[in-house]
Parts: sequence; structure tokens; C-alpha cells
Amino acid sequence: MALAVREKHVAQPALRLTRDEAGTLWELSEKSAGLLDPPHSSDLSEFLPDVPAHLRDALLDFREGTASSGYLLVKGVATGDIPDTPLAYGTRALVGHASNGTLALVGDVLGSLIGYADEKNGDLLHDVHPVRGEEHRMENSGSVAFDFHTENVHHPLRPDFLGLLSLRQGHEATATRVASIRHAVAHLSEDENAVLRRLRFRSLFPTSFTRGLTGERPATAEHRVLFGDPGYEFLRFDSFNTKPADLEAERALGALAEALEAVCVEVVLEPGDLLLVNNHIAAHGRSAFTPRYDGRDRWLRRFYSHRAVPGWARLMMPSKRVLPATGDIQGIF
Repeated sequence: MALAVREKHVAQPALRLTRDEAGTLWELSEKSAGLLDPPHSSDLSEFLPDVPAHLRDALLDFREGTASSGYLLVKGVATGDIPDTPLAYGTRALVGHASNGTLALVGDVLGSLIGYADEKNGDLLHDVHPVRGEEHRMENSGSVAFDFHTENVHHPLRPDFLGLLSLRQGHEATATRVASIRHAVAHLSEDENAVLRRLRFRSLFPTSFTRGLTGERPATAEHRVLFGDPGYEFLRFDSFNTKPADLEAERALGALAEALEAVCVEVVLEPGDLLLVNNHIAAHGRSAFTPRYDGRDRWLRRFYSHRAVPGWARLMMPSKRVLPATGDIQGIF
């Protein structure tokens, strides 16, 4: 793994599983993966106490959201036999694969593994790999540089956490880039900080939620980009989709982008590396790479986890783990 740190005070939050811990987790994953078919009705609670204590304790600590880095790297996760990297979008090449169980277990320790009704047909696990013809899309099928963003910036129930498990590194040392708002605020002026905390921004729905939609993409009501007490800041920002209301707000967004760049940590994920990100503390992105479409390109798997879905939202969910369509709950908060 290559790690580049732009500020000396930024540490590497990481743990490495022992061989025995990885083996135990894989055995649990094989059992739990079967419960993900159908994927929206699974209950993995009986397996969670058996997740290796070293990992479980680190996940429980991470989910509290008090760490300033906003990310945790878990190394040595078993991935099993992996087929060629898919060439098309939405192939579901790993249905029933034990790695699905791994991600579900981690997601459920952090909160609850979830999907979105209007993103990828409600799938709980997403393949991140290049697709020919989609190189410039700002989503997991692209290969151009993907600037800083928090996931599902438009959604009232944004994921609390996301995980990225590396299955194949690919031909290049492609970096996953992570930047904490709690480190970046030191690079903002008082005025910039104040502007980012005002209702001066709207966010377009990401393209992963609007595939097949004709016309302009819908946008949110005005929202804050930065919120929370000093030292415990939170972020709602997508460099491609968050739009300022005026010139002052535009300048503040530019300053935020520069501040995130200043504290960026770059991680080149090796197979078996699982990067966990607190979606309210850290923005993330990806460096550009050139796919070859030869079955050996970079391949990650992504999941979302939510700590506490409100009761009213649960009653509107189309299935146990899939959150309602954005249009059904937009404007509620």
C-alpha cells in the first residue's frame, strides 16, 4: 500500500487482521452471504457477536464519529477466488460470493447495511470498476479523476458510512483520496467558514440516481455545506453536484476544495484492503487511471451503512434494507 500524507499531523488509522482473524471472518462471511439471497430480507444479528473482537471493537469505536480523520483502513481481509473484472455496468458478477457476507457483517456492526430504491435497483452492494464508454461519468463506472464528494449529497437519509473493499488493484497504482473536514477547517477563514454554514447551496441529484432520466437533473432545497460545533464539524458536499447561490458562496466552495486538497490522504488499495469512511466527516475521491478492459482492471466493492433509520422512513421502505425513493421523502428535512 502506498500512503501519501500532505500534513504531518494526519495519522494512518489502520488495523491488520491476523491470519486467524481473517479466517474466522471468512467463515462467518460464507454463512452470512447465503442470507443475502434475497438480499433485502437478511438478518445477520446471530453472527455479529462472532466477528473477531479486534475488528469488532475497532468498528464500534469508529462508528462513534469522534475521530478526526473520518476513515479507517482494515488490511488482510480475505476475498476468495475472484473472476475477471466485469466489462459491463450492473453485471452482478459476485452474487452469492462470500465477500458479500464480509461487507454485510461490517455494515451491520457499523449500523445497518442499506441500499437506495432509486440507485442501482436498490442493490446493497455495488461494483466499482471501469465500463467502456462511461470513462467520464462521475460515478463508480468512470475512470477520470473523481474529485471530493460525500455520498448521496442530495438525499435526506445520506449514508453514515461507506466501505470500499479492494478485490483487484488493476494495472496502475490508482489512489483513493480521503480528506477530513475536521482537518480542513484550519485552512478556512472565519468568513469562509461562516458562509459554508448558511443555506446558500443546492445539490443536484447524482447521475447514479438519474440514469435514464431526460432533461435537467432535479436539485435539493438550499442547504448548508458545513455544520456542527468546532472540533466536531460535519460536511455535506459534492464537488460536481453542489452549487452555490451567489459569488460569495462560490468563493467559499473554492476555498473548501483547496482546504480538502491540503489535508488529503491518498491510499492505494491492495486486494484485501477495506477502506471505511464516515460520510459526514470525510469527503473522498479517486485519481484518474487508464482502463484496459482486459479483465484485470481495478475492481472494488462498495456498501453503505446507516446507524439509525427513522421509524417513519422504515414504514415507507420498499423492503427491509432499501431506503425510499428520494422523490417520496424529499422536502421532509
